[in-house]
Amino acid sequence: MDSLSTPPAVSAAGHGDTVTGSRARFGLRAVIGCIGLCLAALLALPGATVTTKYVNDLFIFLDGAHRIWSGQVPNVDFLTSLGPLAFYIPAAGYGLTGSMGAAMPVGMALVVLLLAVVAGEVIASRMGWIVGLPLALFLLLIAAVPANPGEWIGELSFAMFYNRMGWAALGLMLVFYLPRRSSRSRSNDMIDAACATVLVLLMLYTKITYALVEIAFLVFLLSDHHQRRWVALALATIAICALCVEFFWRGSLSHLADLRLAGEVSGGLPSVEVLANVALKNLADIAVFGLFSVLFIIATRRFRDLLFAGFCAATGLLIIEQNFQIVGILTLGAGAAVITETLLRQRHSATATAAPVGVGLPLLLVLLLLPPSASHATTLAMHAFLAASGKGDAVPLPQFSAIRLVPMWSEGQFGYFRRYNETLAEGKAALATLGPDVGHVAVLDFVNPFSAGLNLAPPRGDSPWYHWGRTLNPEHHPDAAVIFADVELILDPKVPIEPWTTGGMREIYRSYIDSHYRLETETADWRIYRRLP
Repeated sequence: MDSLSTPPAVSAAGHGDTVTGSRARFGLRAVIGCIGLCLAALLALPGATVTTKYVNDLFIFLDGAHRIWSGQVPNVDFLTSLGPLAFYIPAAGYGLTGSMGAAMPVGMALVVLLLAVVAGEVIASRMGWIVGLPLALFLLLIAAVPANPGEWIGELSFAMFYNRMGWAALGLMLVFYLPRRSSRSRSNDMIDAACATVLVLLMLYTKITYALVEIAFLVFLLSDHHQRRWVALALATIAICALCVEFFWRGSLSHLADLRLAGEVSGGLPSVEVLANVALKNLADIAVFGLFSVLFIIATRRFRDLLFAGFCAATGLLIIEQNFQIVGILTLGAGAAVITETLLRQRHSATATAAPVGVGLPLLLVLLLLPPSASHATTLAMHAFLAASGKGDAVPLPQFSAIRLVPMWSEGQFGYFRRYNETLAEGKAALATLGPDVGHVAVLDFVNPFSAGLNLAPPRGDSPWYHWGRTLNPEHHPDAAVIFADVELILDPKVPIEPWTTGGMREIYRSYIDSHYRLETETADWRIYRRLP
């Protein structure tokens, strides 16, 4: 049977919404909430940040948090291709603790709690314990872990935290493919619409790529007449909320301009060769998901289910290609969980074709979700232990003293970032010789750690970060008269954290610097230029 409709909701026990089913759903919600609380506590309670790599990425978000508490508004007072929440999240952590070292862990703890509330409702209303609990743990750990998916255990960093948020939010969105296990009602429709709206808005104002995929999925769900009412309500609510946000933010057009600039530098669709390379690096996960998908289509014989499986694989492949991530297409785990729950429902409802198919899928699902979940749990626990123990080298800027660089069992990038710390200490000392009021400072490098690290007033019109080949190149870059408009001192590093960015910025901004600044002082690691009177 080939159909574009989803069968009416049936509970995993094979009967309607019973007292036992309600208790089971309440219990699953409670357990998911407790998981969220535990993960948030592991992040927030140590009150410090530990990192082994990508220190420069961490400084992006701390600089943004400092700008916000200095009265600046993203995309209005400074340039960024990321959404404003990428900076308001650490700003919330900083506001609650008063510590830059706690800003990212506490900010992400708040996000994990929000996702746990949504996960408790979305997963418990659509899945049983055997599928829902492993999936909830998998998705919440993705959001909570301070490490890039696919990297080694213990490679600690809050860099690119927005990608982990995006994977978790998109994974929860995919669960909406399942109809509720209880009968639909107006209140249930409002709850589902609210949860979907939260997931979309969270990513729309953090990293828009994920939000576009989520919106596309909601449009796809309009084809399900059993869920069409709440989906339409969600889409309308998202549009209304976006208009309300713009009324107060006034930064949407600037954000689109920043996205356009980044797209001109590094945008464009990936080639077939690039996608094939990504697929080969994730071949094991793709093969397992392929097995789930084949069993799914054989059992249900619905074209719509084929589209769902293809959506999970295709969007995951496209997202991971444009991320700074090599392995870990995390939509596959959520998609496999949805497939497993669907087949379990059909088996319990005595569907003959599904009966022999779904028996072993829960075990296979656990085997698919367990390795990344175990890795992420171990890494999160290591961060909590190291943060609480006080181990590592503190970043040598006063406001960053609760951020520590630690070596792991492999030296890795520790020596590289320790040398970077040394240059920051020398830069701090050089600025101190120029007097107590040095004015606004800019750095010809990937990021400027001095404004936030020394609690200096940040400049306006510039960006929290520059990345050669990603946010600027010789043909496409912000105008010098804009980003240096109110900059008093320009620090040119001799040992930059990102040499290609520094070299490129020297080249494209050299003539402006030569005509508007003079060399004020020079150290072993820095040249410092002061604006001409």
